[in-house]
Amino acid sequence: MTTELKTLNTLLVANRGEIALRILRACRTLGIEAVVAYSEADRESLPAMLADEAICIGPADARRSYLSAPAIISAALVTGCDAIHPGYGFLSEDDAFADAVRAHGLTFIGPPADVLDKFASKAEVRRLLAEHGLPTVPGSGLLADEEQALAEAALIGYPVLLKPSAGGGGKGMRMVRSPRELAAVLPICRSEARAAFGDDSLYLEKWLEDNRHVEVQVAVDKYGHGVHLWERDCSIQRRHQKILEESPSPAMSAAGRKELAERAIKAVVAAGYENVGTLEFLVDGEGNAYFIEINCRIQVEHPITEMLTGIDLVATQIRIAAGEPLGFTQEDVPQRGHAIEFRINAEDPAHDFRPGAGTIERFNAPGGPGVRFDSHAYVGYDVPPYYDSLLGKLIVWAPTREGAIARGHAALSELLVEGVTTNIAIHRALLRSEPFLSGKFTTNLLDRIGSAAFLAAAERPG
Repeated sequence: MTTELKTLNTLLVANRGEIALRILRACRTLGIEAVVAYSEADRESLPAMLADEAICIGPADARRSYLSAPAIISAALVTGCDAIHPGYGFLSEDDAFADAVRAHGLTFIGPPADVLDKFASKAEVRRLLAEHGLPTVPGSGLLADEEQALAEAALIGYPVLLKPSAGGGGKGMRMVRSPRELAAVLPICRSEARAAFGDDSLYLEKWLEDNRHVEVQVAVDKYGHGVHLWERDCSIQRRHQKILEESPSPAMSAAGRKELAERAIKAVVAAGYENVGTLEFLVDGEGNAYFIEINCRIQVEHPITEMLTGIDLVATQIRIAAGEPLGFTQEDVPQRGHAIEFRINAEDPAHDFRPGAGTIERFNAPGGPGVRFDSHAYVGYDVPPYYDSLLGKLIVWAPTREGAIARGHAALSELLVEGVTTNIAIHRALLRSEPFLSGKFTTNLLDRIGSAAFLAAAERPG
């Protein structure tokens, strides 16, 4: 595969924080100039400072900047860009935005608008991929009203998970155990989904107690050639939001992960998917995997897959969107060693992960063999209160899981962020905990114990 990409010259990065910096770096390896679009709150951000060019697209309010299609497309046209990369979140899975980008003669870095539209509804995608051989968790279609929600929940059986059809990240999602609880949270979830995704449609899924969250990374070009890039375990979560991921999953056998990955890529190719994407599964205590959703974008946790396979997923996204063939086959995708990613957030795990803001007064990024730190943080950076609390991602790799855990301990001890409260302490506690060390943890580990109690238990001797 050649390094430089000849079909695109200049790309607008329509996102912020660490992913904006990650896209900028991918552009440089491809010989593409990168223009970073920033809000007024991100004027002094590292991506804006390091870009070939930077352009303000609006105020701090994301609805008037990072979620404003007219502002982003205008910025791309004014700066002479050929393409727009939306990163993750914001407009990354918005088919209307992707269509508007194309209509203005620009390349959307992600699945085409018709593919995004086809895979937009999580309820419909479950049905579609079930037709192509993926087992799904029992669930409902879109819920019209409270009466239908109660009827569907009675058929599925409590507890159930109420989920937004148009988005993820834990927003608008609730686990409920009774009809009264479902009736109470239904309007709340609709309101949260509407605010976060501009769509208040919801559906129900059977809640599997003590489950694991495992996902399969895929890449498919416009010619129908697709590969999987193995699986990631994302079971360490707080309030349905991931904070630590690893690969390979300690919950799966070599045969089990191979079968799951092969079924996943076969299903999405048959369903007509295109570009980079991630299929998410719940795995029960018997090792049965059930498909729950697909994310039609780059994932926050993509670096651990890059560490294991040596494949640049952001560059792959750009190449596929530019019309290039995939350029590698399944035989070219190894799964070497073990990788762990720690999401470093500006939040307080001792107080239920309360988000924070402020100025970073001291900062040191860890280093050494097998250590990667993707971050936009620096001394003097003002962490804004308007966006997600992610400050960076610490990724470690070693030949074995035990080696990766040891490397994680060392890297976390080097990582210094002062001036804002972070969740570094919860990661240190996780690496000392028996459930994590044994690999026998589930998605409710932190929520069941409580983050403050988890931290306190980690501090006790013995």
